[in-house]
Amino acid sequence: MTIAGNKMKIGIIAHLKHPIRKPFAGGLEAFTYEISRRLTEKGHEVMLFASSASDAGGTLHPILNDCNYDSRTGNRLKQPDMSSEYIAEHHAYYGLMSGIDELNLDIIFNNSLHYVPITMANLVQTPMVTVLHTPPFYELQNAIRAERRHPCIEYITVSRSNALNWNEYLEDCSYVLNGIDLNAWSYHEAGNQENYAVWFGRIHPDKGLDLAIKAARKAGIMLKVAGGIADRRYYKEKIEPLLDSNVQMLGLCGHRELNALIGGAKVCLITPVWQEPFGLVVAEALACGTPVAGFATGALPEVMGADCGVLVAPGDIEALAEAIGRAASLDRKGIRSYAEEHLNIEKMLDAYELHFLNLLSSRSKQAS
Repeated sequence: MTIAGNKMKIGIIAHLKHPIRKPFAGGLEAFTYEISRRLTEKGHEVMLFASSASDAGGTLHPILNDCNYDSRTGNRLKQPDMSSEYIAEHHAYYGLMSGIDELNLDIIFNNSLHYVPITMANLVQTPMVTVLHTPPFYELQNAIRAERRHPCIEYITVSRSNALNWNEYLEDCSYVLNGIDLNAWSYHEAGNQENYAVWFGRIHPDKGLDLAIKAARKAGIMLKVAGGIADRRYYKEKIEPLLDSNVQMLGLCGHRELNALIGGAKVCLITPVWQEPFGLVVAEALACGTPVAGFATGALPEVMGADCGVLVAPGDIEALAEAIGRAASLDRKGIRSYAEEHLNIEKMLDAYELHFLNLLSSRSKQAS
């Protein structure tokens, strides 16, 4: 039920690296897809500003053409001008923000991770909520520092730990833990698992797949890997030399295939080597009842219940190998119950709706 029966006209700004559609290239695509769809289902009028091949809830307003997007690799084909993608994104967001007030939105819900919507926020009248899905990086830091001189944006992030990451730029930033559609992830009860571990997500240096492969080898367990190659140099230099019969590379998987793969595993390895701001892969693994063995970094200790897995010091392959066996013995039913209580997407959606309504109420009082 929509909070207080209010219906809003919401413009959702997506990032433009990948289309917002299944199978998702990463957690941000999944977040944007689900929140667009669910806000629409709750009766709000949603406009999604994304790239042209997107397929999510609401009415799609394409702001970048996907003619050069390669769906097999998840990359945009390089143009002769090496800076063309950067420039194309800049102009896409600039064009959107230049005319966004004409759409008579109640709220701009910015999930772009781009500096232009923040830089131009003081030029528009429509209230804006911006979600910080990552730790600080250069362009966003500068944009937010400038915006804070004349504050006009409400910022939210996805975990307490990421709020602390942003504390230098945004004191006491609000946070809303991400949630997932638990009905879309089937629970796999104990006893049906094969003797393998699973790792899934973007194959990128930040995600530490090379460490997961080494730990699985030390633990004597096969590792099945699902995900697109987001960094080909990393894959060629760090992953290819490690590949053998103990590692199965499955590429991007459809949802049903991925659900079966995770649920059929003894344990899920989650090995970030950066300050993971949330980690949707954690929530998805727990929804399947699959325990986690991973690194205690970023938001992972915050997102994961104490009885849902075993976390070790970041980068410690020996400890991670030992954690695989310990995690595999945990109660899968309890893990699913934890996900239902703490990581439900409806809880997340209600929190964002409340933020929107409070912001509108505050703006209304200021105007009167």
